[in-house]
Amino acid sequence: MGMPTVFISAYAKAPQNTPMYENNKQIGIMLEIHKQNHIIVNADATFITDLAKDYLKRIVIGTDFSKDISSLLKEIEQDFLIQSQGALIVALKVARQKYHDNYLQN
Repeated sequence: MGMPTVFISAYAKAPQNTPMYENNKQIGIMLEIHKQNHIIVNADATFITDLAKDYLKRIVIGTDFSKDISSLLKEIEQDFLIQSQGALIVALKVARQKYHDNYLQN
């Protein structure tokens, strides 16, 4: 029968001289997306703190990955003020493209 969701991960290089770079060298995001309506239902990331992981979840859950995510990226630019912000945005774009290529192209 299979799962009603798909799990996607994406990574981007973390900025040098940050704790993220020293620990992981990259930032990773993991998204669970409903296959029928393309909505992100769960999320995680390789952030060091639980608070950062929770904040990301609250921003991305509910996003429709079948549509343009520029409003999500803008919200991250305005409200998620971390040193790895650029890497987070790159990872989200990679995840969006991966989802698009595998689930929206017929």
